[in-house]
Amino acid sequence: MRFVDEATIRVEAGKGGDGVAHFRREKFIPRGGPDGGDGGDGGSVWLIADENLNTLVDFRYRRSHRAESGENGKGRQMYGRKGEDLRVHVPLGTRVRDADTDEALGELLLHGQELLVAKGGRHGIGNLHFKSSTNRAPRQFTRGRPGEQRALHLELILLADVGLLGMPNAGKSSLIARVSSARPKIADYPFTTLYPNLGVVRVDEERSFVIADVPGLIEGAAEGAGLGVQFLKHLARTRLLLHLVDIAPLDPNTDIAGDVRRIVGELEKFGGDLAQRERWLVLNKVDLIDAEALAKRRQSLLEALRWEGPVHCVSAATGEGTQSLMYDLMRRLETLRAEERVAPAEAEDTPWDPVAQ
Repeated sequence: MRFVDEATIRVEAGKGGDGVAHFRREKFIPRGGPDGGDGGDGGSVWLIADENLNTLVDFRYRRSHRAESGENGKGRQMYGRKGEDLRVHVPLGTRVRDADTDEALGELLLHGQELLVAKGGRHGIGNLHFKSSTNRAPRQFTRGRPGEQRALHLELILLADVGLLGMPNAGKSSLIARVSSARPKIADYPFTTLYPNLGVVRVDEERSFVIADVPGLIEGAAEGAGLGVQFLKHLARTRLLLHLVDIAPLDPNTDIAGDVRRIVGELEKFGGDLAQRERWLVLNKVDLIDAEALAKRRQSLLEALRWEGPVHCVSAATGEGTQSLMYDLMRRLETLRAEERVAPAEAEDTPWDPVAQ
């Protein structure tokens, strides 16, 4: 199935039902008073996160979503039925914005999480409520209000623990295919990856994490060059980045350190804290170079970059070094997850400061 990560839809909440002006007309009751009931509220439109969905492709074919309107009131103090709410299922990681005002409405990150995007119209009031000592036969009633209408821009951002980063043909697709059950397209030409791929890495029966492979970046990606600009956003929610480097390029004059710097430059241009995200250097394709040449290139690269972070040497083609890399990643992610669990608890204990708000 083609991966679709953006869609624009229109949602319309239900109209509130009208109140009614009605008077009792019963045998042996000569002075029947007002008994017009209220209408029912219109149904609202909700988005609900569904872990069983992984694309927004359905919204390319069904763009309009409307909730049920409330029923009009009736005589004999009969109130109209409330309109049914409409719940539209979307994948986890969906970000919602108002397409007309660009207002951020929310994000859906957990299974079952709901977001109100269009509130139903309020019901109208029947003449029963206008009765008083001076107005015994009121004919006033009110009509139901229309429901909210909105054009929504839906944007799916992948939820992954680890994001793969690198130039085209660095071996990202080969690595994700090696360490997970994902089966991306792999070929010996640039831009093989056209859509993001998610893979689950399972280090044992109870420990696993999600890794994301996005199209390779080229210089100018943050301004729209190549394919990477469309998918840089998918790295925004990752806890850690793996920067894959082709340590044995076909062209011996390739400036490997320069390629690494260009990728970092694109992260900085993209904005946010992506450039400050924890990043590991992974030297790929070590099977294509002898040990002595590898050691020299590795040392030269680290010195040129002044690199102080973790470094792994792997071969996605043969699997060399990949198991050790995955275990180290799992241990680091467990530490990060534990820190994230502690942080919200500390925030709850912090006294509320009205000035800071």
